Amino acid sequence: MTEEINKSNDNQHVALRTWAETKAHDSWSVFKIMSEIVDGYETLGKIGPCVAVFGSARTRPGDKCYHMAEELAYLLTKKGFGIITGGGPGAMEAANKGAHIAGGKSVGLNINLPFEQMANPYIDHDKLIQFDYFFTRKLMFMRYAQGYVVLPGGFGTMDELFEAITLIQTHKLVNFPIVLISKDYWGGLVTWIKEKMLEQGKISEKDLDIFHLVDTIEEAVVVIDDFYRKYSLKPNF
Repeated sequence: MTEEINKSNDNQHVALRTWAETKAHDSWSVFKIMSEIVDGYETLGKIGPCVAVFGSARTRPGDKCYHMAEELAYLLTKKGFGIITGGGPGAMEAANKGAHIAGGKSVGLNINLPFEQMANPYIDHDKLIQFDYFFTRKLMFMRYAQGYVVLPGGFGTMDELFEAITLIQTHKLVNFPIVLISKDYWGGLVTWIKEKMLEQGKISEKDLDIFHLVDTIEEAVVVIDDFYRKYSLKPNF
């Protein structure tokens, strides 16, 4: 086979490339990847402890989940934590808005997408980072977030959730609290994990302790706050 289908570098369309062109493109991509990692490390290394808030980009202002994300970020910020989101609209915008209103650190890791996801206006101007690659963006979340709070979302939200669970399970990532909000939304998934994964021996009982399922933002804040108090860690005052 002399040609294969690859996504173009700008993710605007699908193009045909020869194998030689693919190798050349991959070689040059290394420099872009390195640039994103260096930029992320230099920016986020100065910020201090933050909590990452995940949720659907399709959440609309006025929706219950939008209000929950905003209030959650506000409460966490008042506890001394910075807030990191994916930088886009929906639940991400709401969380950045809550942090902004509370006068805390509002960080956005925005991803360049075919439909041109725009960074929301509530991110601190010096704490917005643009990414072309999902994996370098996820690296920043894993390295610099001291907690994950996961609101109802889609495939991207689940991707971030299970990435963190897997890395903590395999001891590739330092243990930090992961909180899922809404038993109605996530309860079926947790039941499936218990009834299928656990009962068939695909995971261990202790793996269920990696995450917490709660119903309110207040409960989520308690989980994060208790973790810091237990290990005598200092939030981002």
